[in-house]
Amino acid sequence: MKNADINYADLPRELLGFFPTPLIELTKLSQKLDGPKIFMKRDDNTGLALGGNKTRKLEYIIGDALAQGADTIITAGAAQSNHCRQTAAAAASLGLECHLVLGGQEPNHANGNLLLDKIFGCHIHWAGSNRKGEDIPKIVEQLKKEGKKPYIVPYGGSNERGALAFVEAFRELESQRQSMNISLTHIIFASSSGGTHAGLMLGNKIFNTAYQIVGINIDKGETDKVPFDQYIVALANSTATLIGAEYDFSASDLILNSDYVGEGYGVIGTLENEAIAMTAQTEGILVDPVYTGRAMGGLIDMIRSGKIKKTDSVLFWHTGGAPALFAYADNLEVTQQN
Repeated sequence: MKNADINYADLPRELLGFFPTPLIELTKLSQKLDGPKIFMKRDDNTGLALGGNKTRKLEYIIGDALAQGADTIITAGAAQSNHCRQTAAAAASLGLECHLVLGGQEPNHANGNLLLDKIFGCHIHWAGSNRKGEDIPKIVEQLKKEGKKPYIVPYGGSNERGALAFVEAFRELESQRQSMNISLTHIIFASSSGGTHAGLMLGNKIFNTAYQIVGINIDKGETDKVPFDQYIVALANSTATLIGAEYDFSASDLILNSDYVGEGYGVIGTLENEAIAMTAQTEGILVDPVYTGRAMGGLIDMIRSGKIKKTDSVLFWHTGGAPALFAYADNLEVTQQN
């Protein structure tokens, strides 16, 4: 099937962000690492609630919610979830009631993303160890009893509509890349809930590019009791089906690098601390402690170890998350980079 035959313009979409996001070259970081050309897609500049890649997914997911007549949005995540922060902002901008089911216990003081969630006026439900939405069904039933029309936004915004947003993002990238006359060998990004990863894999097929789509695994866990690698492949396939793209992905199409999960989700170590400091002090760009800091740390290590060669040309997809820096301040050990 040719690109021209794939059409998803008829799917509901609610415009929420500022696109296209910038595509820039990180010349100083490349020089410091004596590495390849490094480019960055600045999805930290999407505009909604201090930005982030979830804005793209929410345009299609919230579009579907509105098409179904929903008046209430509910989603889940960790206490410092970037996805939840952007969902709360999207709901506020559209006059929708928003409920967030957050893992952990309510802290004495709200900061980072949690502070922003409260500013956006959403209802917060604390769920202990259930940070991936396990408690959503009972809350939905209660909302229905109250006469509400709730719509569940999946964990991380990662369903077929969320993944589709990154097919569209791939189209945006290709337009920018061609106008700037640059070539790429790799796309590196944080892979956590799977939608970004699945969408970029599908975009790589649709636009007939041959980039290595490398997700840096952020979490040790599983999604809906399915191994994460299997989930991403299945989501790429179901998203292809949604838009009538005749592609069949298998495990051999997936690159999920799990070398950098360290002690687990949200546990900050030397890798993240160095990546945060190096990116800030060479390029004046902030990466976050949980997602982009870990992914950037992986990229730095792959360059140093020779897994990414000096002759390569790498795109780092910045998925946002800077508000979490404030919440993790006590765990950061930022040093001056020589």
